[in-house]
Amino acid sequence: MSPNVERITSHLGDVGGLPIQRALPSKARRAIGAWCFADHAGPATPERRMNVGPHPHTGLSTFSWMIEGEILHRDSLGSEQVLRAGEVNLMTAGYGIAHSEESLSDRIHLAQLWIALPDAERERAPSFQHFPELPRLSQGGFEATLLVGELAGLRSPVPSFTPLLGADLVATGPADAVLALDPGFEHGLMLLEGEIEAAPAGHDAVETITPGTLLYIGAGCEAVELRCSAAARLLLLGGEPWSQPPLLWWNFVGREPAEMQAWAQDWAREDGGRFGVVRGYDGPRIAVPSVPALRQP
Repeated sequence: MSPNVERITSHLGDVGGLPIQRALPSKARRAIGAWCFADHAGPATPERRMNVGPHPHTGLSTFSWMIEGEILHRDSLGSEQVLRAGEVNLMTAGYGIAHSEESLSDRIHLAQLWIALPDAERERAPSFQHFPELPRLSQGGFEATLLVGELAGLRSPVPSFTPLLGADLVATGPADAVLALDPGFEHGLMLLEGEIEAAPAGHDAVETITPGTLLYIGAGCEAVELRCSAAARLLLLGGEPWSQPPLLWWNFVGREPAEMQAWAQDWAREDGGRFGVVRGYDGPRIAVPSVPALRQP
């Protein structure tokens, strides 16, 4: 049976002065497995350095993959960590955490992703982890960094509460590789640089994807061939499909609109409520916007 294949166009935005392309969530697709948010930031040398004041999160893990540059992370647990190229920061918000992010370099290039936590884990205590070294492998002219999950017999040290896959694939010239996929996962190919031809097994067409495009591949696909004639870079994301996507608003991932209202009121408190206070950041925290009339996904 041919897998469901969809093309998703990112929409443009700005985070703390840094231009971004947001692939998830979109009208066409709210999530890929537990990956419920996907920003491609840069590569850019913005007029001012990225500076994101303290803001809250619940019900998710933030996953930051640094490609170029340096960012300083601070959070309400007291963590203070510089994220450098080739490294991952994983902040699991659980029931609530606040953090800030400041670029320390003029040029910035990174992927910022969110992972929705399952019901059993979304009220867990918050935590922060830094991963300076990740598994690497070569395949068909692509150099891959395994960000999370398993690929080609390797396993990433980055933990996850649901079955996930994340890999960064880079080619410096012509490349052609066939990657085996878990047919129980849905997948997404998120192009960051260059141009890639993708041929999912069982799909009757070759898809050409460029930056700003995410190619969604539904469950049931066992492999994908990736080809490029020049330098290119993409993220491969995958995970077990959720029966119902979580509710996402602002920096919160939940299940019911009433939760969002309660969390917004908590962050509006001077002490940050359940989210706490980020110390060491020089500047105001980000104020909570008005909660809209949210609908169940």
